[in-house]
Amino acid sequence: MTSSHRPLPDAAAPTDESAGTKALPVLAVAALGIVFGDIATSPLYALQEAFGAHGVRPTRDNVTGILSLTFWSLIGIVSLKYVLFIMRAHNKGEGGIMALLALAQRALKEHPRLRWWAVMAGLAGASLFFGDSVITPAISVLSAVEGLKIAAPGLDAWIVPLSVVILLVLFSVQRFGTARVGGLFGPVMLIWLLTIGVLGLLSLLRAPQVLAALSPHHAVNFFLRNGFAGFTTLGATVLVLTGAEALYADMGHFGAKPIRLAWSTVALPCLLLSYFGQGALLWNDPAASVGPFYRMVPQALLYPMIALATCATVIASQAVISGAYSMMREGMQLGYLPRMRVLQTSPELRGQVYLPAVNSILLVLVLAATLGFRSSSALAASFGIAVSGTMLMTTCLALLVARRLWHWPWLAVLPLAVVLLTIDLAFVGANLMKIGSGGWFPLVLGVVAFTLMITWRRGRELLTQHIRGQGIPLGPCAASLTAHPPVRVPGTAIFLTTEPELAPQALLHNLKHNKVLHERNVIFTVEVLDEPYAEPGQRVVVERLDENFYRIRASFGFAEDPDVMAALDACAVRGLGFDTMETTFFTSRENIIAGDRTGMMAWRDKLFAYLARNAMPATAFFRIPDNRLIEIGRRVAI
Repeated sequence: MTSSHRPLPDAAAPTDESAGTKALPVLAVAALGIVFGDIATSPLYALQEAFGAHGVRPTRDNVTGILSLTFWSLIGIVSLKYVLFIMRAHNKGEGGIMALLALAQRALKEHPRLRWWAVMAGLAGASLFFGDSVITPAISVLSAVEGLKIAAPGLDAWIVPLSVVILLVLFSVQRFGTARVGGLFGPVMLIWLLTIGVLGLLSLLRAPQVLAALSPHHAVNFFLRNGFAGFTTLGATVLVLTGAEALYADMGHFGAKPIRLAWSTVALPCLLLSYFGQGALLWNDPAASVGPFYRMVPQALLYPMIALATCATVIASQAVISGAYSMMREGMQLGYLPRMRVLQTSPELRGQVYLPAVNSILLVLVLAATLGFRSSSALAASFGIAVSGTMLMTTCLALLVARRLWHWPWLAVLPLAVVLLTIDLAFVGANLMKIGSGGWFPLVLGVVAFTLMITWRRGRELLTQHIRGQGIPLGPCAASLTAHPPVRVPGTAIFLTTEPELAPQALLHNLKHNKVLHERNVIFTVEVLDEPYAEPGQRVVVERLDENFYRIRASFGFAEDPDVMAALDACAVRGLGFDTMETTFFTSRENIIAGDRTGMMAWRDKLFAYLARNAMPATAFFRIPDNRLIEIGRRVAI
């Protein structure tokens, strides 16, 4: 068989071993651009919101209290929770909420009820991450361009239009991928972090008293002094943690060691210097609470700093958009989303993908958020809910994995769960206070995304039940056809099916209407593993049923692109070769209609039918050539 399809690798994604092919410092710098863009641009707006409409007055005691909360949040949540604990829960090097969900499902195979709750938690976290993917580009770009209010107050009216232009350009270049410009991301982000660190240090030297905030008792006193107002300020404090999820989600690109190195040696020190520098500025000038980041910048450097901030926020936006693409692809592979077109934008890096449909949806929603909220302060209220909600779901799944998969004792899991869940629930509770001020936006996005995923998943389950209920076991069917063969035609027929134990509907319809059988017949099934990449020996399994029938199972990880033609190439070494010109593919395509069967509410039946009609055909998704394909349609009522 001659094929132009690239061969399928039988290897897992690179993890920490990738540091062996490139110097660890080089990978750490690259990680700064891909992993830390979101959290590195948080100083543009985080501290401003702590003393804004939803915060407290910028008194010296409050400044010290907020800085103490900021310091211990970065140390406790990012350094301890994510870097030391959550990043241990990798799925063969891959991180992120979907990879963690796959781990949790594997750990709970024998506990279906708990497994169901884990799936709900994972989908809720993924839905909120989608909301984060919408808000991050809008708030990041707006916060950068808002420096114009300080540099030239007369240009206020241009902030939103300029932000819209930047966002349009950002989304229009997504189809080219980040492979060509990705090499610049790390150095630019390194310059950004060093710059904000130096600016923060210079400001800190004018009021070193704020370093007292390193003591946690200032955070405790802040709550005692401000009461309920102090609690609601957590809704702004959580903004310093935006992007913490990316440390975990992007593990597959670099491995844990480069990310940990970049965080501990560059990102964390520079972020702390920037926050403490802004605190020192407020210590001497409480009126600077409006835009404290840009007020640290010397007047002569304002415009260059605005340009650098814009570059940094574009990088931050690029990172979260790419993360959304990866999450959506994994969701499709795991069966939670309908199939969509996936384009590989880099021949070397499998993680760099582009989904045109997702890009269009994100563009519309990001522009709606930018034009609707019109400022980073207005968006900040909605941002916190998406961030804190995703962090809570990640914690729940990671604790399940620690107990069920790693077999940690209860004496270790329970104290950790109490501490982490208390902190996460406090952040979520504080952000829920801002639902009326914009917090409704990510919740609406999350509910819509969650509804789509659970409806698609449940619809596929009902469809599978229908197919199985009407199916005929493959073994007796093949034996009957061998004993009483119909008219034979030369060549090979490959029947694609999701149920390898049943005779494919396409095979039965071909016999019923055409009354012929090919000389060689193959029942072909694509299986998606709960691991990111198929291991050697897992890729293809060939089973001979009799002299005329074969069964092939091709396995792909949830981070891979299924390629049936390349999988057939792999069968040659197992003694089963194929000639493309002598091979015909048969598949059945179900036309879903909403019926009166029990299973889902009528509106969900109609939603699933709509999604199924607009999903990318499986044959195109699996890269099957159109000129060798015969599709047999049938109506199915669910």
